[in-house]
Amino acid sequence: MTTLPRTLLATFIVLVVTLVTPRPEAAAACATDPATPKRQLRGMWISTVANIDWPSRTGLSVSAQQAELRSWLDLAVSKRMNAVMVQVRPTADAFWPSPYEPWSQWLTGTQGRDPGYDPLAFLVAEAHARDLELHAWFNPYRVANDDDPATLVSTHPARVHPEWRLAYGGKLYYNPGIPEVRAFIEDAIMDAVTRYDIDGVHLDDYFYPYPVSGQALPDSATFSRYGGSFSDIGDWRRDNVNRLVRELDQRVHAAKPWVSFGVSPFGIWRNSTTDPLGSRTSGLQSYDAIYADTRLWVKQGWVDYVAPQIYWNIGYGPAAYEVLTAWWSDVVRGTGVGLFVGQAAYRVGASGQDAAWQDPAELSDHLYDNRKHPEVTGDVYFSAKDVRADRIGGFSALVAAHYSKPALPPARGTGAAPAAPSITSAVRTSTGVTLSWQGGGSSYAVYRVDGAVSTADPCSLADARNLLTTTRQTSYTDTTATGTVTYYVTALDRWRQESAPSSGATAAGASAIVVDNAGASFTAGSAWGVSAYSAQRYGADYRFATPVAASDPAWFTATIPSAGSYRVEVWYPSDPGYNSATPYIVATSSGNRTVAVDQRTGGGQWRSLGTFTLSAGTSKVVGVSRWTSATGYVVADAVRITKV
Repeated sequence: MTTLPRTLLATFIVLVVTLVTPRPEAAAACATDPATPKRQLRGMWISTVANIDWPSRTGLSVSAQQAELRSWLDLAVSKRMNAVMVQVRPTADAFWPSPYEPWSQWLTGTQGRDPGYDPLAFLVAEAHARDLELHAWFNPYRVANDDDPATLVSTHPARVHPEWRLAYGGKLYYNPGIPEVRAFIEDAIMDAVTRYDIDGVHLDDYFYPYPVSGQALPDSATFSRYGGSFSDIGDWRRDNVNRLVRELDQRVHAAKPWVSFGVSPFGIWRNSTTDPLGSRTSGLQSYDAIYADTRLWVKQGWVDYVAPQIYWNIGYGPAAYEVLTAWWSDVVRGTGVGLFVGQAAYRVGASGQDAAWQDPAELSDHLYDNRKHPEVTGDVYFSAKDVRADRIGGFSALVAAHYSKPALPPARGTGAAPAAPSITSAVRTSTGVTLSWQGGGSSYAVYRVDGAVSTADPCSLADARNLLTTTRQTSYTDTTATGTVTYYVTALDRWRQESAPSSGATAAGASAIVVDNAGASFTAGSAWGVSAYSAQRYGADYRFATPVAASDPAWFTATIPSAGSYRVEVWYPSDPGYNSATPYIVATSSGNRTVAVDQRTGGGQWRSLGTFTLSAGTSKVVGVSRWTSATGYVVADAVRITKV
């Protein structure tokens, strides 16, 4: 965030729309900040099987289920994510009215019972309203988490066709070796693809069942019937899975070319001690154990992206995170297949996990490692409830270090970008600057640069430092704009190809007063310490104090030029050890107002306390009180006061 002018600007508002012509420099020549990448997939798995994430339990009312789902999507937005992978076919059942399979038991508690609405239609609409990509997550072969077919609804295809199923390890599966089964699974998935406006088809790591000690897969008869020229049953099993992946890739793109098709495999393909093409690891080999030849799928281009579940910490002996990210980067290099890393949010701060996972920086350090590999273009976190739990502040640390700005999802394909949109109005109101535009994109990106910029600089749009938001609407209100700023809007198509920027719209801002804790206009008692520890600080340092049952406020004094409405914003560094309910006092013309702010998150930027009526003159306008029952330091750093 750049420092705004500290002197008062003219109190009147001027709106200037300036036509601009982009300079011919290529974005590749621009210096970009790896902390604010323009393109990065940021996803979160929302698991429905066994009610892991959503719905939280079976039998919730329609309104309760919908409210829960909205809260998960809002969580993704609050963490500056741009995609969710939602499990819509967890156990050979459906979260939509499928003509192939019954309603999921995880909705109502009874398989086959109509939940009273269409969850997938609702999910698509709510995700797109937030400009989140919706990747529909399908488990291909799992039928039930027990091995009793009588627990399935009588019309379940696995009961109608008992020859299609096999029992193994206490669970039921569709038999991957039967061609009719493969066709049926593909048809069931394609029903969702053709009927719903999803952005991706996503398969998890469950192909052939994970091995169970002392048990053999009961498919020797199937091999005898369908094995053909294969002499090795393992090669035949891999071919069965290969066929499913290859055919799904073809069918998805034939129906909707813009829908991405991806797989999230187990993190290890093969160990180098088994295969020189494998990784320097010593764990379970998915090629041999579950017959998933993921390396082949990448090399053949049968997937648009791969999201390996690298669920181990940096330095872990059998399967080190940094070893596997390097290996997968090498696998995808030059193939055009995207690489997103599956991240183990569920391990962070969890009881019983290795010491590395008790370090709040572990997950954030994974993304620092990713920066060494340009092939890594995103991450997906398992699972939503662990993102929300934010144990030991691990996810907050990641967001602060890597997700300070939004990001566009990676683009697919090489097609022509859409035409540039045009901004039709940019009006400053009491709540900010409202932009409207026209264009033919399926979504849009909104950028803001400081000042009246007469010529668009491609480098200012080369990363996300100036990216405000993405939206599927054709209007947006910027509530954080002060001073003179210029806006640009680009259009994105369904492949996420981006247009050239629109002509710029420059809005001259209202008056802004900034008071830093280091200036003479700040006062605090002796109990307030001084620190420069956090890089998120405003200026050279900030002040901190422990909570007590007394106010002892630190005050920011400002000269208000005229009575009226002012937006009051605060800047503070955030840390998991800071206070979750820091009391900010605003001295309004009608008395003091107190606003509690969670200083554990959201630091390093201006955060609005609201709009208040202030009296003219020089006085203590904003204070930070120590009187809070929450634990952790309260912090006083800077305030910004803007006439609206």
